[in-house]
Amino acid sequence: MRKLLLALGLLAASAAPALAADYSDGDIHKNDYKWMQFNIMGAFNEKGAADEDSSHDYLEMEFGGRSGIFDLYGYVDIFNLTSDTSSDKYGRDKIFMKFAPRVSLDALTGKDLSFGPVQELYLASLIQWDGGSDGLNTQNIGLGSDVMVPWFGKVGVNLYKTYDSGKKDWNGYHFATNWFKPFYFFENGTFIAYQGYIDYQFGMKSQYNTSSTGFDMFNGIYWHSDRFAVGYGLKLFNDVYGFENGEGLPWDASATADSTGIGHYLAVTYKF
Repeated sequence: MRKLLLALGLLAASAAPALAADYSDGDIHKNDYKWMQFNIMGAFNEKGAADEDSSHDYLEMEFGGRSGIFDLYGYVDIFNLTSDTSSDKYGRDKIFMKFAPRVSLDALTGKDLSFGPVQELYLASLIQWDGGSDGLNTQNIGLGSDVMVPWFGKVGVNLYKTYDSGKKDWNGYHFATNWFKPFYFFENGTFIAYQGYIDYQFGMKSQYNTSSTGFDMFNGIYWHSDRFAVGYGLKLFNDVYGFENGEGLPWDASATADSTGIGHYLAVTYKF
């Protein structure tokens, strides 16, 4: 399941001039920052690789930052906090983790690799694990970038090739973007932001997936203060995770995937 990037570093970047990364002075730590927050989430009508949609609660620890050549975003989700037996998550894996470390090629080489709207280039990776022995366990490697987009400001854009550790095989590609755009500010310093991401998978193999592509897009409207945030997100799904909507699942042909539609999310956040 995909999450949104609530990086305070992106907020700072969106308010700053659109300057390319320049580490020719040797100071690779001048852009360092870090952040962490906890989100209490409610998901409703979430689509996925199952025969019915999912509605559930979860706790999310979300974090990120920059230190020298390293850029990091990640989160850990814990589902069904109360172990409610009526939850569709009851008796299933309770933990999902996602880590997206990147290495700045600009900082690593000491050269300005920017061009056009592209501010900085990265060697990008993405690790996803759902805590189960037979569940999701993928590693992705590719090229990442920070791109200045009109109105949005800085947008993360990454393209990966996917390795499935469970299947011991390469299985397609993953294109990912994320953004954080404050667009309305109140007199007390709080603001409303449009934040979200797109995940698009393609080139997946037919022996593992019933669709060669999968798509999801999160669109969140959040109110932010220094310590708190409250928001609503609408998520669009289409054959998400590479499972064609209405088709039998590879591990259970009698069950059909409910993988296309609209999901809703509510969040309350505390920032450290």
